[in-house]
Amino acid sequence: MCVLGLGLIGGSLLRCLDAHPAANGSAAAAAGTPRAFGWNRSPATVDAARAAGHDASADLSATLERARDEDALVVVGVPMPAVAPVLAEIARIHPGAQLTDVVSVKGPVRDAVRAAGLDAGYVGSHPMAGTNSTGWSATDPELFAGSRWVITSDGGGAESTWRRVAALGSSTGSRLVALPSDEHDRAVARISHLPHVLAEALAVAGREGGDAALALGAGSFRDGTRVAGTPPDLVRAICEPNAAALEVVLAEAVEELGASLEQLRRTGSLGDLVDRGSAGRAAFEARQGEAGGAPLDITIGAQGWLDAAVAAGRRGQEISVAF
Repeated sequence: MCVLGLGLIGGSLLRCLDAHPAANGSAAAAAGTPRAFGWNRSPATVDAARAAGHDASADLSATLERARDEDALVVVGVPMPAVAPVLAEIARIHPGAQLTDVVSVKGPVRDAVRAAGLDAGYVGSHPMAGTNSTGWSATDPELFAGSRWVITSDGGGAESTWRRVAALGSSTGSRLVALPSDEHDRAVARISHLPHVLAEALAVAGREGGDAALALGAGSFRDGTRVAGTPPDLVRAICEPNAAALEVVLAEAVEELGASLEQLRRTGSLGDLVDRGSAGRAAFEARQGEAGGAPLDITIGAQGWLDAAVAAGRRGQEISVAF
C-alpha cells in the first residue's frame, strides 16, 4: 500500500497497516496485505512518521515511482483541494496505478479521477471514522476498528482493484459497505456534513451568550459542539465539495427550525420537532445496533456480485468479501 497524505486518516491508515498487516481475520492475510509506505508534503510530518518507525517520504515523484515498481495500491488521503494536483502527478508517473482514496466526498473525487484519465484503475472508498483533531499527532492505528468502510460501485476500476480495496478496508478492522458515489454523498451530507454546520452554529450561539453562558455549558453544549473544534479550513475542505447535497439537507434543517420558531412564537411550544427528533435518534441507535443484519457474503467476479453488494448497502447492510 502507498498512502499519499499522512494526516489523521492517511496517517492512521499507515500506522494501522504497519501494526496489523493482516488484521482481523484470514481474509486480509489471504489477500496478502503488504507493509505500507507513505508520502506527505510536510517534511515535519515525514520526520515524525519516520521517528515512529514508518516508511515515509516527502518526495512525491520518488514515492510514485516506487508504487509503480512495487505494484502498490495507491491510496489518496489528501484533502479535497489537493486531490487534483496529486492525481496529475499519478497520471504523469504511474498512469496504470490501481487507485483508491479515503476522502470524505466521493462524487468530486470520481470526477477528478476521470478528468485525470485514471478511472480504469480506480475504486473509491471512505472509512467512516475520524475525530475533531488533525495531523500526525492525532493518528491512531485503531481508528478504523469497527467502523464502516464505504467502497464505491461506480469508479470504473477492474475487479482486481475492487478486491484490493476490499482487502484494505478489511485489514483495518472495518466493516464494508458498497454504495454508488452520489448516494454516498447524499447520505454523508445528512449524517456528517450537516452536523458540522449545525455544530458551528451552536458554538456561535454559545459564544454570543458571553462568559456566563460559556461557563454554564455542560454535556449538551459540549457534545453538540464537539466537531466545531475541527480546524475551519478542514471543515470547509470536508463540507464544501459536497455543496449540492449539503444545500438540500441544510435547507430542510432551516425549514424545520423556522417552523419550530413560528410555533414557539404562536403557542409557546416547539411543536412536534422534539418528538420527531427523538424518534430519529431512536432509529439511528436501532440501526447502529442491528448493523443491517448479518453481512452479505460476496464473491467478487461472480454473476451479479456488484449489484448485490450495492443492494445490501442501500439496506444499510454490510458485505463480507471472499478472497
